[in-house]
Amino acid sequence: MLKTKHPQKTKPGWSLDKRDPKFIESIMPLLGFLYNYYFRVQTSGWENVPDEKILIVGSHNGGLASPDTSMMMYDWIRRFGAEKPIYGLMHPKAWEVFPALAEIAMKGGAIIAHPQIAYQALRSGASVLVYPGGAEDVFRPHEMRDKIYFAERRGFIKLALRENVPIVPAISWGAHDTLFILADLYKVVEQFHKWGMPWLFGVDPLVFPIYLGLPWGLALGPLPNIPLPVPIHTRVCPPIVFERYGKEAASDRTYVNECYELVKSQMQQELDNLIQQAGN
Repeated sequence: MLKTKHPQKTKPGWSLDKRDPKFIESIMPLLGFLYNYYFRVQTSGWENVPDEKILIVGSHNGGLASPDTSMMMYDWIRRFGAEKPIYGLMHPKAWEVFPALAEIAMKGGAIIAHPQIAYQALRSGASVLVYPGGAEDVFRPHEMRDKIYFAERRGFIKLALRENVPIVPAISWGAHDTLFILADLYKVVEQFHKWGMPWLFGVDPLVFPIYLGLPWGLALGPLPNIPLPVPIHTRVCPPIVFERYGKEAASDRTYVNECYELVKSQMQQELDNLIQQAGN
């Protein structure tokens, strides 16, 4: 008898079984130190998390270190425990460039950012954390630090509509000051690539920032960074529930665009409010 094979599910990042609650518990003291003393996180709104599976949509900040992401995860674990499953979608290029670190991240709940595994995670009863803006968001120029930026990606809207789950926005402010991104030179470097210059590691980085930060001083490209110890403010916002759900709603381009603009505008308003509160 021939067996049907699903080779894509055997690739790194495609399994839900790598998440290890014991590993997560073991790193909580380190995360707690960073939370309380290094970033001095101030957070609010966790009472807005409903007692059901949700799609948490976040704004990404702070380069590859993205400290607000780990601080959000720390808050989730300390409130709900490591046994309450949540998975974070991580860019596929992480497995290409930093395979060892990606494997460690999988033990913490990272899965590949692909609709199929995201659907699988939600259908298992778990919640899912997504940062739609990806690399373009986490390396957006410093002048855009107060803006919600999703790089016009709408896949997370279709995911919520198909799986009939509310979107819970998770916003953050401060982490984009852990380094100072001056500009994104990707268009320039892309042109050099078209002229024959190979990509480092053979991977298209999608962004090519120039930034000031540790440990490099002045850095070119999406290099790992050590975040500066600046205060981070986070807020979990009330759930956003759409009028229609299901496959038909997810296939309606106009409706998907309306939902996208609703989420983006509400998150921008929440971010504006958070910035105002942080300044008082």
